[in-house]
Amino acid sequence: MGLFTKDIKTMNDLFVHQLQDIYYAEQQLTKALPKMASKATDPQLKQGFLTHLEETKQHVKRLEEVFKMHGVAVKAVDCPAIDGIIEEADETAGEVADKAVLDAALINAAQAAEHYEIVRYGSLIAWAKQLGRTDCASVLAKTLEEEKATDKKLTALAESKVNLRAAS
Repeated sequence: MGLFTKDIKTMNDLFVHQLQDIYYAEQQLTKALPKMASKATDPQLKQGFLTHLEETKQHVKRLEEVFKMHGVAVKAVDCPAIDGIIEEADETAGEVADKAVLDAALINAAQAAEHYEIVRYGSLIAWAKQLGRTDCASVLAKTLEEEKATDKKLTALAESKVNLRAAS
């Protein structure tokens, strides 16, 4: 089911489809984060990826909770956006020989994923509220706050040392 197909007729259909989309994205990120951690040379960045991996596993569980709360089957649909972000990160990482520059590239790739997730969770929360599902919205809001916090940590790490090291 594509985003703009006849299969999505109502706000509820859209909400469920986007739940399925972000569920797939979170599952893909649980596979990508260990690879990113293994490529990172900065110890703080490496640990950040591993910490966020554990958070991401919780995000998957929360989404499963929201599916159940909303009374729909837990199901993922392909998310070409996250697949593209991960593929681009893999390609870029493979092209960077300088390890300091690689860390900067990894932060950039991680933030691309975070920003995608922030947009998706923000919309899902708004739609859940519109549908009268403040229970679902509150569960999703926990994840949104963690995604925003991770984005801020990545920015701080990049600005405080990783980008400086990459530029020298």
